[in-house]
Amino acid sequence: MNTPAVTNLINQISALHDEVKSTCVLNQYPKLSHAPQIHLLDEWKVKKPKFFLRKLWVQPLIFDAITAKISTHHIFYNNSNNPQLPVHIQLAIFLNAAGHYGNAATPQDMAEWAGVSVGTVHNYYKRVMITILDHNDKFIHFNQENPADIAEKERAKAYVEAKTCAEWRGGFLSVDGTPFNLFHKPGWHGEGFFDHKSNYSLSNQVRSDMLIHKILLT
Repeated sequence: MNTPAVTNLINQISALHDEVKSTCVLNQYPKLSHAPQIHLLDEWKVKKPKFFLRKLWVQPLIFDAITAKISTHHIFYNNSNNPQLPVHIQLAIFLNAAGHYGNAATPQDMAEWAGVSVGTVHNYYKRVMITILDHNDKFIHFNQENPADIAEKERAKAYVEAKTCAEWRGGFLSVDGTPFNLFHKPGWHGEGFFDHKSNYSLSNQVRSDMLIHKILLT
């Protein structure tokens, strides 16, 4: 025979069981205050484009052009009761992470900067990357009969030649560099070989075009 005290204890245990089963949380942590900064991009785009460029590494006009290109992709639309954030927000989070490295680009930092969860940040990374890959052939191409594309190609070649040498003029699309760590600090201009990973290294860069392959150690 249960006494009133035992009955009361059983009722409390039953109530606690129901609460844990329905919420999956026994002791809920208090919400921490946070102040997202992503909204500053709207002001920087107009008043301080240099700040916008420093954060996302693209000019505002280029950012708007990319947003317009990818906004129609089906991955940004679903039938969920929780709609996605606007495409330009997802793109901004992706570009901020892509333009930085190390502690400045962790998913947790991106989540705090944008005011979203870490899982949401990962979802945005995937969506934007999938969209860019799907549009790769539309984004990266040169029409040899289009005067604007021809002029852009020549400007890129002139820039490469000005920054490197005349022989590298033809490698205007991309250069892959792989660092080789040195045993110790070189005695001649040693600080010039110190890289962002705190190593003394040489960079092996390979440029390839239709006719020749060149290797340059810097």
